[in-house]
Amino acid sequence: MKNSTSNYNTISSIANGDRSAFRQLYELYSEKVYNISLSYAQNEQDAEEITQDVFISIFRNAGKFNGDSAVGTWIYRITVNTSLNYLKRKKRFSFLKFGVTTIDNPDFEHPGVLLENRENAKLLFKVIDTLSKNQKTAFILSFVEELPRQEVADIMEISLKAVESLLQRSKRNLRAKLEKLHPDRRRDKQRLSNI
Repeated sequence: MKNSTSNYNTISSIANGDRSAFRQLYELYSEKVYNISLSYAQNEQDAEEITQDVFISIFRNAGKFNGDSAVGTWIYRITVNTSLNYLKRKKRFSFLKFGVTTIDNPDFEHPGVLLENRENAKLLFKVIDTLSKNQKTAFILSFVEELPRQEVADIMEISLKAVESLLQRSKRNLRAKLEKLHPDRRRDKQRLSNI
């Protein structure tokens, strides 16, 4: 409770224009915000821009924070919404500029992935990007950021049961899409497990 009270006081100080409190909050959450942004944008420059937008939003809206949720949950919610809006704007701009509606992030490599898993991660992130907005959010927050399911529910402002349902559908959709891309992988895995 002490930590949440401290974070609430930090937000109150930011609302009153305290730049050192803002710097303290930035140091505490910037890496987490960047990682979530990166999982959505799949591009380091875009993730940096989203991170900057998130902290501008936090600074501008600190006075509106009423403490109904934990500060971290509020920040994650801003991050998810900012990421989704950024990608929507980018997609719209790309269409207006080139008449193309898809944004391709070829061979995205999340920096948190171990070297031996990079090839699999590239493929997985490419397929994650095809999920619906809610499935993608639940999956990223749960499995990439490893947040507790209840916190994911709080961030998404839905029930825990709804999060579990989204995760089941996202895993089923990912499995189906990955099997389409690499039908031999599952058979190879089964063959190896029989040895």
